Amino acid sequence: MPIPLAVGKLNKAGLNHLTRPLMRHLPGFGVVRHRGRRSGQVYETPVNVFPTADRVLIALTYGPDTDWLKNVLAAGECEIQTRGRWVHCTAPRVYRDPRRHGVRPVERVALGALGVEEFLELRRA
Repeated sequence: MPIPLAVGKLNKAGLNHLTRPLMRHLPGFGVVRHRGRRSGQVYETPVNVFPTADRVLIALTYGPDTDWLKNVLAAGECEIQTRGRWVHCTAPRVYRDPRRHGVRPVERVALGALGVEEFLELRRA
């Protein structure tokens, strides 16, 4: 079972503001910049990121019912900052992978302990 959405709401209200500057530069983490589907406002959300040469995987640690994910899916695109670089991404696709392919071994174990099996795949534009 992924992290409960109630924890995500607490993070959204406070912790994300503190961790976002650091997450932009740490390996395995990043920030997704997305636009609200109703408000049109630009948001930035810290996430677990696993980049490859042509795509980016994001672990859905709170499951698939988060606002940031709904915004990205509705827009069909987003920007991701990881290791200090912005990457424009398109073609979002949510999928389930209980074996967590494409995730480094340490993170694979941690995500397994949390029960995270759903991911967002994006194509680098």
